[in-house]
Amino acid sequence: MPSEIEFEVPSWNEIYNMLLNLAEKIRKNGFEPDIIVGISRGGWPPARVLSDLLNNPNLANVKAEFYLGVAETKGEPTLTQPVSMAVAGKKVLVVDEVADTGKSLKLVKEHVIEEGATEVKIVTIYYKPWSIVIPDYYEKETRRWIVFPWETKETIRKIIKKFGGKGRSVEEETTKLAKAGISAELIKRFLKEILEEENC
Repeated sequence: MPSEIEFEVPSWNEIYNMLLNLAEKIRKNGFEPDIIVGISRGGWPPARVLSDLLNNPNLANVKAEFYLGVAETKGEPTLTQPVSMAVAGKKVLVVDEVADTGKSLKLVKEHVIEEGATEVKIVTIYYKPWSIVIPDYYEKETRRWIVFPWETKETIRKIIKKFGGKGRSVEEETTKLAKAGISAELIKRFLKEILEEENC
């Protein structure tokens, strides 16, 4: 991972407030989805919250795999689980946490259209300016690597994997995480747990 990578660490409350704003944007736009589709795994938490805020219990899942590690992707995303609910003739809101490359969003939107959805809109919490897809709704633009509260341990695990366990690079990156907002105690706990898991 290049040393110039900067982290952004939104809190649960910050994310919830951004989702409140997004739900308001969707309502003001007049879009009333029949089905909300969360892209596994990062799209699940915001999709569940939007299901509540938009008073829509029709929540489905789709899985597209792309990321290998922190700021590392494979060439192209692959659809590993098709949409879990029939979308033919329906208006669909596709939810993910971030539009980064945009390739997964493009793949999922094409899949949902192929399955017969009449209208598809995309919502993400964050948008990165190099994404090939601009979401219909997003709350914040950033160039940073975002660490969501539901993936903190996973991010630390990927840093350890990237740099081979303990060492200066792991310490540098976890220090950057702490400066970005993750508690030092939590980082220490996860480092210990991960290293213990690997030594089992």
